[in-house]
Amino acid sequence: MRGRNAIVTGSTSGIGLAIAKALAAEGCNVMLNGFGDAGEIEANRAAIAAASGTKVVYSGADMSRPQDVRAMVAEATATLGPVDILVNNAGLQHVSALAEFPEEKWDLLLAVNLSAAFHASKAVIASMTERRFGRIVNIASALGLVGAPHKPAYVATKHGLIGLTKSIAIEVAETGVTCNAVCPGMVMTPIIEMQVADQAKVTGLSPDQVVREVFLENQPIRRPVTAEEIAGAVVFLCSPAGSGVTGTALSVDGGYVAR
Repeated sequence: MRGRNAIVTGSTSGIGLAIAKALAAEGCNVMLNGFGDAGEIEANRAAIAAASGTKVVYSGADMSRPQDVRAMVAEATATLGPVDILVNNAGLQHVSALAEFPEEKWDLLLAVNLSAAFHASKAVIASMTERRFGRIVNIASALGLVGAPHKPAYVATKHGLIGLTKSIAIEVAETGVTCNAVCPGMVMTPIIEMQVADQAKVTGLSPDQVVREVFLENQPIRRPVTAEEIAGAVVFLCSPAGSGVTGTALSVDGGYVAR
C-alpha cells in the first residue's frame, strides 16, 4: 500500500483519525478532513507524517456542501496525486422522536452522512476506473442494518449508505475498483462521550453504568469496539488481501446485529 493516496473525511478525531493513522502506517499519503481546534489538527497532522514518513495534508472542506467536497478531491489530487483510497467517514447524529425531529437536522444529516459520500465517490470514480485501481470504503453503522427509535435520520442515511455501496460496487466490479461499507457498533468517540455525560446527568447513573446498561445493552461483547479495530477493517479492505471483497457491509460491532 506504500505510495497510495488516501482521503479520509471526518478524520480530525475518533474513528476517522484512527483510520488516517492506520493508512499512513501502511505507507499511504493521507488527506485529513474535518473540523476542530486548528492547533490540535496541525499537531495530529505533523505527528502522523513524522511517524509514518508519508505526506499528510489537511482540508477543512465542509461535507454538507457539495462544492466543498469536489474542491477537496481536486486539492488532494493536486497535492498528493490521483486518489487511490476514499474513506467516507464524516457523519453526524441527532436524537429526537420523529414528531419533534427538526427538519433542518434531517437535511443536514442527509447531506453529511449520505450525499457527501455520493459527491466524493463521483469525483474519484473516473480516475480510479481509468487506472484500474481504487478503494472506496463507506463508514456506515450497525444502525445501517437494523432500526432504532429516535434516530430516524441517522438510521435512514446509514441504510442509504449501504445501498450506495452496493450500487457502486456492482457498477465498477470489473475495473479493479472495490466499494465496501464498514458497520461499527458502539465506539467510544468524543460524540459518544458527550452523550454518555448527558445520559448520566438525566438518569443519575455513573458514566460507567450508562455505558454498560444503556449504550452496550445490545452489544454482546459488553465493551465498546475500538476505533483501531474499525481502522484495521478499513486497512484490510484497502489492502491486496481485500481485493476480492466488494459490495459488502462488514460488521465490526461486537455482535450487535447477530441477535
